[in-house]
Amino acid sequence: MNSVTSHPSKIVLLRQIAVAVAWVSIVSVIGQRLTDLGPWYQALKQPPWKPPDWAFGVIWTSVFVLIVTAAVIAWRRTRGPSERRTILVLFAINSVLHIVWSGLFFMLKRPDWSMIELVFLWLSIVAIIAYFWRISRVASLLLLPYITWVTIAGFLNYANVQLNGPFN
Repeated sequence: MNSVTSHPSKIVLLRQIAVAVAWVSIVSVIGQRLTDLGPWYQALKQPPWKPPDWAFGVIWTSVFVLIVTAAVIAWRRTRGPSERRTILVLFAINSVLHIVWSGLFFMLKRPDWSMIELVFLWLSIVAIIAYFWRISRVASLLLLPYITWVTIAGFLNYANVQLNGPFN
């Protein structure tokens, strides 16, 4: 018998990690499918401080790893089903908002609408950070790069609206 199967808690941990990775991967893949860097996007005037396009994948991958880590830590420290349900609801809302932003910006070509939606995405991250703070400060702090990156993306979104609007 190997060490993983001899310890049920390790199996539970691996399942929790697998579920968190699957969830984040699904959100990421949907977001990627909605992201079209074609002619419309390439024609947008960008601020000089915009990171290169290749950096977005690296940054999001790093942020998603931190989200998974934070989620698993918080999940393992919950005190019951009620806290777990709250975590699921918070991440479900956040995931939908994450996906909707990509759809608004890239598919509908409406950076102005995505700028408004971004406020709700940002608030959903604040809600997760605040909720995690009660459960695990480490989990909460691991989400700071997520809100930082979404804040930077918000300023980039705003710059796109200012440099390219109005949008029809």
